[in-house]
Amino acid sequence: MKVGIIGLPQTGKTSLYNALTRSQIDLNKYGSTEVNVAVIPVPDPRFDHAVKMCEPKKITPATIEFTEGGARIEREERRADKFGADFFVSVRNSDALVLVVRAFDDSSIPAPPDGIDPKREAEKILEELLLADLTAVEGRLERLEKARLQKRQSPAEAAEQQVIQKIKDHLDSLQPVRTLDLTEDEKRSVRSFAFVSGKSLIIVANVGENDAAEALPANLEPLAEYAKEQNVPLIPLCAKVEMEIAQMEPEEEREFLEAMGLQEAARDRLVRAAYAALGLISFFTVGEDEVRAWTITRGTNAVGAAEKIHSDLARGFIRGEVIGWEEFYAVQGCWDSAKEAGKMRLEGKEYPVKDGDIMHIRFKV
Repeated sequence: MKVGIIGLPQTGKTSLYNALTRSQIDLNKYGSTEVNVAVIPVPDPRFDHAVKMCEPKKITPATIEFTEGGARIEREERRADKFGADFFVSVRNSDALVLVVRAFDDSSIPAPPDGIDPKREAEKILEELLLADLTAVEGRLERLEKARLQKRQSPAEAAEQQVIQKIKDHLDSLQPVRTLDLTEDEKRSVRSFAFVSGKSLIIVANVGENDAAEALPANLEPLAEYAKEQNVPLIPLCAKVEMEIAQMEPEEEREFLEAMGLQEAARDRLVRAAYAALGLISFFTVGEDEVRAWTITRGTNAVGAAEKIHSDLARGFIRGEVIGWEEFYAVQGCWDSAKEAGKMRLEGKEYPVKDGDIMHIRFKV
């Protein structure tokens, strides 16, 4: 799953990318066309605990991909923000978006002509995404209507026209596609559009160093209200501080976070939020050979989870041996210890796998 980092120029996108991926991309390459891509593990204390208890030969955490640099916004002569076609191509190729808005004041980085306003920045970007989708559906509706009037429209196109009109009406009311309730058949009929306002979204407010330990600095209250209205998560963080933390050794990082009054790096919260925004959860297989986190869509049943491991397990599925995360943690041991403690239960094919479940699959091919 690919998460794209977007935002206006000089908001801290590359700093955030460095923090998330522990990279050291040059921050002074403004205007570069280079696209940065990295696959990183999803921080998960449950996975860490399983590794500690089982001491496996191999560990395989869940992962997520972040990209930065492809969705560029240019500055024109009068500093009007220009969203080029390459911006929307890059955004359409992402499964979810992290929108970075500037909430810091730094004399070394020029402020926008109309001042620093995180809420206005977020509104501007999201409006552009909505208008891009509206342009796309209007063009498609024109072609579908022309085919209908010429009596060349197929039944599939007639059904598509109804869905596209439904989406246009929603966009006309200034509501993004992600808030529109579509059936699975309707979603399939318009999947090729990859609507940019339909992407899962997280807003990151890049605050100054003095506000790094604040849960919600005062200047973010309007943005927080806006994010609530849009039903999207808001994560305040200082990308500069997070980037510095990401380069530290684990022990040094823990000491630094304690000194800053932080329980964990904000980048970890953001990675988990992005994972959740994609509708993903993890279940685990544990043992002496390997502890592994498997990524599935929320609501996947046991046989679907088995197929994620191997198609033979799904084809020959008999039962799922399941230990809930809380039960596993309470035993303070690995699989055998939890099983001997009576924590294991058997589940059938339609069991909806829960986030954090420990599973073994019984099968016969």
